[in-house]
Amino acid sequence: MVLNIKNKFKTACILYMLFFSITIFAQGPADFVNPFIGTSNYGAAFPGPIAPRGMASISPFNVAGVKNTPMEKDSQWLSNPYVNENTFLTGFSQVNLSGVGCPDLGVILLMPTTGNVEIDHLKYGSTYSNEVAKAAYYSVNIDKYKVKGEFTTSKRVGVSRFTFPKGQSNILLNLGLGLTNEEGAMIKVVSSTEIEGMRSVGSFCYNSPEDSYPVYFVAQFSKPAYKFGVWKKPAKYDGVEAQWMGYNGKARIMENTIKTVVGDSIGSYFTYKFDKQETVEVKIGISYVSIENARENLAKEVGNRSFDAIYKETYNEWNEELSKILVEGGSKDDNIIFYTALYHTLIHPNTLNDINGQYPVIKRTKIAKTDDTRYTVFSLWDTYRNVHPLMSLVYPKQQSDMVKSMLNMFDENGWLPKWELNSTETFTMVGDPASIVITDTYMRGIRDYDVNKAYYAMLKGADNIENNPLRPGLKDYIKKGYLTTDNKGPVSTTQEYNISDYSISLMANEFGDKDNVKRFKERSLSYRKLFDKNLNLLRPRTADGKWYEPFDPASGANFEENVGFIEGNAWQYAFMVPHDIIGLKKLMGGDIPFSAQLQKIFDIKQFDMANEPDIANPYLFNYVKGEEYKSQDMVKKLVREYFKNEPKGLPGNDDTGTMSAWLVYSMMGIYPISPGDPIYTITTPMFHRVTIKLDPRYYKKENIVIERQENNGGKINSIELNGKTLNSFFISHDDFVNGTKLKVIQN
Repeated sequence: MVLNIKNKFKTACILYMLFFSITIFAQGPADFVNPFIGTSNYGAAFPGPIAPRGMASISPFNVAGVKNTPMEKDSQWLSNPYVNENTFLTGFSQVNLSGVGCPDLGVILLMPTTGNVEIDHLKYGSTYSNEVAKAAYYSVNIDKYKVKGEFTTSKRVGVSRFTFPKGQSNILLNLGLGLTNEEGAMIKVVSSTEIEGMRSVGSFCYNSPEDSYPVYFVAQFSKPAYKFGVWKKPAKYDGVEAQWMGYNGKARIMENTIKTVVGDSIGSYFTYKFDKQETVEVKIGISYVSIENARENLAKEVGNRSFDAIYKETYNEWNEELSKILVEGGSKDDNIIFYTALYHTLIHPNTLNDINGQYPVIKRTKIAKTDDTRYTVFSLWDTYRNVHPLMSLVYPKQQSDMVKSMLNMFDENGWLPKWELNSTETFTMVGDPASIVITDTYMRGIRDYDVNKAYYAMLKGADNIENNPLRPGLKDYIKKGYLTTDNKGPVSTTQEYNISDYSISLMANEFGDKDNVKRFKERSLSYRKLFDKNLNLLRPRTADGKWYEPFDPASGANFEENVGFIEGNAWQYAFMVPHDIIGLKKLMGGDIPFSAQLQKIFDIKQFDMANEPDIANPYLFNYVKGEEYKSQDMVKKLVREYFKNEPKGLPGNDDTGTMSAWLVYSMMGIYPISPGDPIYTITTPMFHRVTIKLDPRYYKKENIVIERQENNGGKINSIELNGKTLNSFFISHDDFVNGTKLKVIQN
């Protein structure tokens, strides 16, 4: 009898496991996306819906008001419209940035209310509950009003569905509130079912306020309003004239008017009277060109289709994009963190052009038109390291259009982009990263753009000493080989220029330009002049060539300001010469001291998983024969420690998908170790099988499979490509994509 019970229990367990595995297998990759990951711990992700590379996005906005202190938008440096721990909701913003380090957008806020119209967001705001977030969908209950909000998007249109109780209900559209304090807006009620307007945005990183720009919108409502109006709250004046201003500093509500209202704190409201529970859908078309284009985007992209139809279409688009990589053999949480990371890499760069192809050029001197996709939000200091190589591998058409976008920016602005946002060049961070991205793209075989123009643009950025916004301090760099302490972040900036120069040398070689091959290769090695053999670290030099004193290698951790480095310190930048790791080994005295110094960074807790300069460090043990197992152990440890299926499941700011791309690569078992060089280094895959579908427009093979053959789960014993053993832990991009199966065999 006991045996029989045991057998029945065993059979039941097997059937349950079989059922569970079938259920997991039946789910599409989009079903594993958890948009709450990265909404805490300064990840700067938002949980609301967006289409792949979408212009429109909807986020719950819960960073305004004292009730959200300390994570309140004006109380500290905060770059996200939503923080998971916050509790006070003031609306749903229609254009947002994901995983950025500086605030911008987070504007055009919708808010459903009930009862009398209240226009002060601190008064009409509410707690909320029962949040649901998944690919292309977000919903929440707004407690104060017993209203349910549901949200989805197409590429250029945000769609909201509010379920109201019986009685008077309102939908507010607030143009005064936003993530930053950039001001200026226009609004007009066109009819009882339509509103149009504009909101000024900009001042990214709180700089270049003169470059603020408009985002246009048209909002259409599924039910005509019983009553509507606009409001304006003017500034308060203290002069004598204020004695005659009865409206001084007071909000004015103008009922049932279709006149245009302009100002800073303005908005509109639609009021309904319902005899029973009712739903209202609001579709908001977005454009950076004009109100007319916003209306056209809305009409042609969604038209009269229902909320559910739009959600299904965008969900299917996410499923198709995420299905370009299929993983097998991981846990449910493994699937969730992997596909959420891939999801985050497909948000930025995002679409700028309208459905008719129009977009504003850099500096907004005119409107241009494209037959491809004009992309925007190029956080290149971050993304050159892994996001763009990932796009070249898995989404090469998108990457090609991104390069075309960068070359168009060169035509418009005279320079390749550095940190471009909605056709505004912010010149944030340091280095000349576009050259690296274009070279990396070209070297991976994606070349359907004006390559000659690309090479010319690289050379201009690398050689033009006068008024060069890409490479400040270039005169010193060319003359001395490094930037001095008279410049910002001289050591790290020198390293960035070195990496760009190495990329240019690779392109010069492709063009048969032998003189520039030699010149830029030599320039790329000038970091060696900043190498202090006594410390085995790079350190800054003063204008007279002397070592900067006093020098503390640890100064600069946790984003502390320091003399030599940008967003890091000497430890975190010690190995950021990916193009010359062999040369760095020689500088350090060979394999043993190189490995010891690399290990020391982890041992003394100077490794920073939350920022870019050292994120390749875990893979660098692969350059030391016999110590490759350390990379395998370290990568796995970091994945498990920092990436989790929870709101704080990113190590910090996602940097428009860079941290997520690191995870995608790490879980697949490969990494693009040297940007510009078309090579991958190999570590242990965290799935039994990974299938990467290849685009037939760019690659000959249908797919490439990465397979883990696990015996005792130990270190990697051998690596095979198509059954032939590799003699190192590195593989070229060409060999990889022209193979069929990369098998990683563990002891």
